[in-house]
Amino acid sequence: MTNIILCGGSGTRLFPLSRSNFPKQFLKIFQNRANDEREQQNNAMQSLFQLTLLRNAKFCQDSLIITNSEQYFLSLEQLREIQKDSKFLLESSARNTAAAIILACLELPEDTLVLVTPSDHLIQDEISYEKCLQKAQILAQKGHLVTFGITPNFPETGFGYIKAKGEDVESFREKPDLKTAQMYVDSKDYFWNSGMFCFKVKTLLEECKVYAREIYDSCVAVSACAERLEDVVYLKDMDKIPQNSIDYAIMEQSKNVKIVPSNIAWSDVGSFDSLFNTFPKDTQNNAIEANATILESQNNFIYCDNPKKVIAAIGLQDSIVIDTGDCLLISKKGESQKVKNIVEKLSSKGDLCKTHLTTYRPWGSFTILEDSKGYKIKKIIVNPGKRLSLQKHFHRNEHWIVVSGTAKVEIDGEVSLVRPNESIYIKMGHAHRLSNEGKIPIVLIEAQVGEYTGEDDIVRIEDDFRRG
Repeated sequence: MTNIILCGGSGTRLFPLSRSNFPKQFLKIFQNRANDEREQQNNAMQSLFQLTLLRNAKFCQDSLIITNSEQYFLSLEQLREIQKDSKFLLESSARNTAAAIILACLELPEDTLVLVTPSDHLIQDEISYEKCLQKAQILAQKGHLVTFGITPNFPETGFGYIKAKGEDVESFREKPDLKTAQMYVDSKDYFWNSGMFCFKVKTLLEECKVYAREIYDSCVAVSACAERLEDVVYLKDMDKIPQNSIDYAIMEQSKNVKIVPSNIAWSDVGSFDSLFNTFPKDTQNNAIEANATILESQNNFIYCDNPKKVIAAIGLQDSIVIDTGDCLLISKKGESQKVKNIVEKLSSKGDLCKTHLTTYRPWGSFTILEDSKGYKIKKIIVNPGKRLSLQKHFHRNEHWIVVSGTAKVEIDGEVSLVRPNESIYIKMGHAHRLSNEGKIPIVLIEAQVGEYTGEDDIVRIEDDFRRG
């Protein structure tokens, strides 16, 4: 069986922890609570993406990750950390889940059994999960499209529902109001739509030809023009593929859908309220993931990504406090679904909703230490064996001060070595590149000075990572 992993999305409902260039599936804030203690990776915190790979690797011989070029390198680094490999399908533009799943299936033999899973869901009962997978495989081998319906334990208005009788799906329902959701829960005939599926490639493609022919044909055309390297498929010109979800395009229309009722301690971690439920609590039902001192406070979720920063709370009740280096979110519990509305209001404020102060690149990372009019200061880390693109800027000069490691610097064809406590100056308009040919990371401080210091002031002349 092959695990098709859907690894897109911007994760706006978990802003400011999640940003469009570093969405929630890559946040390493979850403890691996695998049933087998040997698989807990020494109790290291892991991401939903990593937990998805580890969980499904027990049942799937291969994996195919569908993502974009920005998140490809994040995925590679997190795969390296858990010592897993995968093939990749890189989308040139997001066209929703129908196109993503069809394009993935077109890369596989028709008799392949696939398990389709999002990369950003949490499943804590892996014993029950294994039993559900076994049932799904039996149904999929018989030629059915199989969906996993989560047994609801409260009236959630943020999920779609599936009405079923036994294994037979009767209908799909949109996100309900609270009264309707309560009726669904009370009836015992409805399940949360998990967005997970199991089927043979041939079964899915045959149903696509019947119910989503336009999407299928356009995906075939895109697949035919794809560039294939050893473990990566680069998709091009995807804009002409109609956008639709796999539910609307196929599942809600097909007469060949079966359901596996699943009670697997599942969460889509779609809000801070649901994230709160995944963390351990103190005696006052506070989930505290921060260096915090609290007094007379109950039922709160407090999180800070800076272990050196102290948060003090007095008399706080039913609140969510999320603190990152560049943004503080405060919300009443029960209202955190509205975070996406805050993101809409903040979207015009520069890159706040796109990136953290620390941004990851295929060669390493950089952290913005100071950003003011006329200058910007960064801490840059370049990993061993990596190099930046050969590039130039039109609006800024740069001063590089090496803190550790030895940097090989090329400026207009001239090469020099810059060692710790040494510096070098790059004038605007000059083509330059930094390489790390050593065995330890290079750490340097970069001071940019100029009339404009935005990240888009860059012309890449050569690049090892296929970026424009």
